Amino acid sequence: MEFGTLEREIRVDAAPEIVFDVVSRPEHIKMWWPDDASFEPAPGAVGEVVWGDRAVVEPIMVVDVDPPRRFAFRWIAPDGQLPDTDNSLLVTIELEPSGDGTILRLTESGWREKGWEAAVLEESFHDHERGWDMFLPRLRSYAASVVAR
Repeated sequence: MEFGTLEREIRVDAAPEIVFDVVSRPEHIKMWWPDDASFEPAPGAVGEVVWGDRAVVEPIMVVDVDPPRRFAFRWIAPDGQLPDTDNSLLVTIELEPSGDGTILRLTESGWREKGWEAAVLEESFHDHERGWDMFLPRLRSYAASVVAR
């Protein structure tokens, strides 16, 4: 198996404008993905996503903000470094209207560029597969609850 790009696609029962807010605004992101998030949804903004009581803190850098079509960020940089094009993974979320809902396509790339040995690369890739497979259904449910408000 090639560990170059992780891809996932789901349908969300919410308009692209709502889904865009759910994937790009910290107050929404922390409802389905990390325990906390802080960043400005603007290209070049640096912030963090946090799990547990700061047990895991990952810096992120916002790369692309194109409402309501695309949101992208970099993360998983070496300790003490900010994510950039040479040292991190790129997560791109693309949104496409589909009837009264949205098709969400998530792509996480940059795996081979990390320079990890094969076993580390494979385990990290599979860990992220399991993570997105857990968190994307939570995103789908949360976005539907935002619509219902």
